[in-house]
Amino acid sequence: MNKQAPCTRIPTHYVTETVVRQIMQFLFTWALFLLVLSGTGCSRKDADKEDSHPEEVKTVVVKSSDPNVIEMEHPERFPLVEAERKEVADEINANGVVTPDVNRSVAVLALAGGRVADIKVKMGDDVKKGQLLLQIHSPDLASAFSDYQKARADELLARKQLERSQALYARGAIAEKDLEAAQNAEDKARIDVKTTANRVSVLGGDPDHYSTILDVRAPISGTIVEQNVSGGTGVRSLDATPNLFTIADLSRVWVLCDLYEDVISQVHLGDTASVHLNAYPERPFTGRVSNIGRILDPGTRAAKVRIELANPGLLMRSGMFVTASLHSRKRSERLVLPTSAIVRLRDRNWVFVSLGNNRFRKTEVQTGPPAGDRLQQILAGLQIHDKVAVNALQFANASEVK
Repeated sequence: MNKQAPCTRIPTHYVTETVVRQIMQFLFTWALFLLVLSGTGCSRKDADKEDSHPEEVKTVVVKSSDPNVIEMEHPERFPLVEAERKEVADEINANGVVTPDVNRSVAVLALAGGRVADIKVKMGDDVKKGQLLLQIHSPDLASAFSDYQKARADELLARKQLERSQALYARGAIAEKDLEAAQNAEDKARIDVKTTANRVSVLGGDPDHYSTILDVRAPISGTIVEQNVSGGTGVRSLDATPNLFTIADLSRVWVLCDLYEDVISQVHLGDTASVHLNAYPERPFTGRVSNIGRILDPGTRAAKVRIELANPGLLMRSGMFVTASLHSRKRSERLVLPTSAIVRLRDRNWVFVSLGNNRFRKTEVQTGPPAGDRLQQILAGLQIHDKVAVNALQFANASEVK
């Protein structure tokens, strides 16, 4: 019989220590790997941040002994524009107010006296021609109806008498003059009917429908711009009462401006005008001068100039204050700059004139009316060919000019 070699037994505590050591090495290796991977990602993010925020080029202002002279590093960041002369129409600015066109305004009156029974509209309402405005209980209308009914009764009686006279005359019972008298009486009665019927119609009634209620209707379509009546008030006769209402068609309006005597000679009938409203500063309205007043106000030494213009969308309301620019037919050469080259600081207008060698001078200018698309007239402070920063606001912010 073969004998088996004896089996060598490994101690249990040795096996346990070996397994634990291998597990620890495995965990350490993974931890080290994750740490390296995390560090690489952070480095990339930092690099990306540095790449995405390159260093900005800052404008450096060098102080000068003259407070109005500014020395700039990197002046190439501020493009220049040259002051030049341009032929523009002479322009006169004036303040004015919007008023209704009197040729498109109608006063609403009651042709009969009485007491207001009902008011259907109020100040500011838009109305259509023929729309009922108010009703008046009128004794005058009642009297007119009474006269009309009496006239009709007299006419009926006169017609019957004429018919009898014609029958008698045919039999030879009356003379011809009696027939003529009956015919004359019937003619007068017929005229009285027409006269009294017309009076009822003029007062606002309908001769065929008796009523003492007078309906007052709108004579034109438009807007009620004046109201002088309220419910229950008395209405007097035509010659002793103010307008009940005033209706104006505001599709076209007037602008009345005050023009001082030293510039009246520069304005002519037919000159164009641009009107600007405070409510809509970006939307100019265009009209024409239709009248230049012949009388000066002794207090202001100004004459009234009337501008007629369309009112699209009824945006202009009666009483609004406006600024009007009157464009004369005369054209002159004026020094102009882009509006962006002018900055307003402390209620004064300034430009930044290039002196060369990275230097600029802050210069006050006197501006005139606009000279076209984004151009401004320069009345004083600059000479032709002077070069200034085209964006004055950007320059002022960069140089911290106050």
